[in-house]
Amino acid sequence: MTTTQKVSSRTFTQSDLKLVNDIIYKSADDICVSIARSFERMEERIEAMESRLYSRLADLEDLLTEIRADETKQKKSLPLASAR
Repeated sequence: MTTTQKVSSRTFTQSDLKLVNDIIYKSADDICVSIARSFERMEERIEAMESRLYSRLADLEDLLTEIRADETKQKKSLPLASAR
């Protein structure tokens, strides 16, 4: 803006200020609800991820137990002559 331009000034009436105030408060509520829903979705995803992780860990534990059992069976089935 150059110094030769005039700035139009407008004063707000009380009803204008109330309308602006209402818009701000309404938007704030919408934003809060949106953030809350985002946190809920994030929490659900974290819980699902934890569930998958624990399931995979349980599968891994079962596999290790099975491998150890197979190794124990193999050691027991070795003939005594080969132990020398």
